[in-house]
Amino acid sequence: MMARAPKSGFEAPRGRRTSVLGRSTGRAPQPSRDRFGRFTEWIARAMGTPAFLLILTLFCVAWIVWNTAAPIGLRFDDAALGFTALTLMLSLQASYAAPLILLAQNRQDDRDRVQIEQDRQRAERTLADTEYLAREVVALRMALTDMQHEVLTRDVLRQELRALLKELDERDTPAEDERP
Repeated sequence: MMARAPKSGFEAPRGRRTSVLGRSTGRAPQPSRDRFGRFTEWIARAMGTPAFLLILTLFCVAWIVWNTAAPIGLRFDDAALGFTALTLMLSLQASYAAPLILLAQNRQDDRDRVQIEQDRQRAERTLADTEYLAREVVALRMALTDMQHEVLTRDVLRQELRALLKELDERDTPAEDERP
């Protein structure tokens, strides 16, 4: 059996790598241009959870307990100075958290704008379809109304048939003066 030559150029789908035997090895890794945006959304979602607040609270409690109850030689943040290192760490965390949350909000706003535009276009199509269907229903009603004027009803047909029968009966029966 002959081995197939690897696909190249226009023979291979875009973004696919092929091995020497011509088999697909999966998508070529492409760096995501949106990776940082997804990271900011992940941070914003994580910071808004009760678990994050609980972990941050436990971290601060552990920090304060360690730096007040541990032997003086093992302490790294002095309680007499107001836990300066802890304050700096929390300030640093907050200074990074705020812009990341704003970036995540901007991305969400962009997605919302796209969704609103798609909803508006869908509503326009639905309105156009509804107006078309309304015009068609009106046209059908008008056609049925016109047809009803032209179509004989059962009662009218019976009256017409009775009149014709009466006329035929009158022709078939000789008048009294014509009888022998």
